[in-house]
Parts: sequence; structure tokens; C-alpha cells
Amino acid sequence: MEPLIELKHIYKIYQMGGEEVRANDDISLTIFRGEFVAIVGKSGSGKSTLMNIIGALDVPTDGDYMLGGEDVSEMTDDQLAAIRNRMIGFVFQQYNLLPKLNLLENVELPLLYAGVPAGERKERALASLERVGLADKWRNLPNQLSGGQQQRVSIARALAGNPSLILADEPTGALDSRTSRDVLEFLKELNEEGNTIIIITHDNSIALKARRVVRIHDGKINFDGDVNEYAAILKAGSEKYTEQ
Repeated sequence: MEPLIELKHIYKIYQMGGEEVRANDDISLTIFRGEFVAIVGKSGSGKSTLMNIIGALDVPTDGDYMLGGEDVSEMTDDQLAAIRNRMIGFVFQQYNLLPKLNLLENVELPLLYAGVPAGERKERALASLERVGLADKWRNLPNQLSGGQQQRVSIARALAGNPSLILADEPTGALDSRTSRDVLEFLKELNEEGNTIIIITHDNSIALKARRVVRIHDGKINFDGDVNEYAAILKAGSEKYTEQ
């Protein structure tokens, strides 16, 4: 398989008063194209910091990060914005849909920023809405939809740019359990179609929907392996991996 993400000895260090905080502490991780990975950890574990680095929202203090063969480690803000727009589709907990724009216009936004012509933008946005089963509602405003439907629109927006990676930050955090299952099942279907998906979550039950689990604790990876192995560890009640 071809590596999509290669993190080598990643550190993210903050100075808080006179104290040095290592939010990420010597993290090395390779994720291949077509994988479905959950990065799991409790609040303060460093998983959100790692998400920001993987998503090209921030750069590490030290270490190397290759995304699709490009060195992201020392990019400028403009370069980071360009690679995000070209290679990463984001799905957020709170959807981040603009309330005054209809669904089509919301899905078109990343294509607009990428300079895609108007006709092609509309065609690609409608195709993305079709993939999530909402093409018939393209004229609706976000507040006319349920939470689950709004999250599907945010997934359609992520897909519109044909990204190399879909990065989902607590994608079911604002949803009820039934709708959460539907959204996770849809992400699974997207992965089966060949999309590379990373979910960031604090919830082990969400992490178990992925195929591979990476567990972060105190800024370090303390588990990286098959989801069945992780499930067995949880079932055995290991304190090392159970939410505290």
C-alpha cells in the first residue's frame, strides 16, 4: 500500500508559564491510502493537537510530516491553506454550515476557494449531495434539516473537492445514538469505496467502528493496531486503555 501520511518523531511543545508542555511527544505514525483509522484519547491526551498537525492546521515544533509525498512540517500559513483545500476534507462536530446559504452553496464553498468555475462547482456539489442522499433538498437552508442530515451535508462538502483524506473530528458528538450509527455507517461505506478516513474521538465505542485504532495518552501513542485487538483489550478491562 502507498503511504498517505508519514509522521516521524513529531513533537508539539508549548510553554505555559515556566512549564514545558509536550502535547505531542515523539509521535511516529504511518497511515496508508484507503485506511479507516480512529485516533482515540481522553481530553488532554494530545489527540486534538495531532489532528491539527495531520489536518495541516498547525505545524510541529519538531519532526517531519509528509502528506501525499509533500513535506508539511515547515509550510507557511498560505501553503498550509493550499494543501488543506486540495487534499483534506474536514467533517466537524458542529457541522460548520453557513446558516444563510442553502445546501448547494454550502457544499460549493471549498470549490469556490479552489477557483473551480461556477458550472463545474454546481455539478460537483450536486453530485456530492447525491452521494449523501440529499440532492433533492439542495435549496433548503441548514436549519430546515435534522442534525444527522446537516452532518451528511458537511460530509458532502468534504467530498466535493475529491480529497485524498477525510478528517472527521468527533463527527457524532452532537448527534443522538441512532443518528450517530447512521453517520458512522456512511463513513464506513465511503471507506469501502476507497476513501481514506481518520476519525478523532474520545469515545471507545466510536473508535471500534474503524478498522485500525491509534490510542494517544499523555502525548504519546500507547496503542496502534487492528480494531479487533483493541476490542479484546477493552473487553479484558485493561486500565491502560479504558476511559478514565
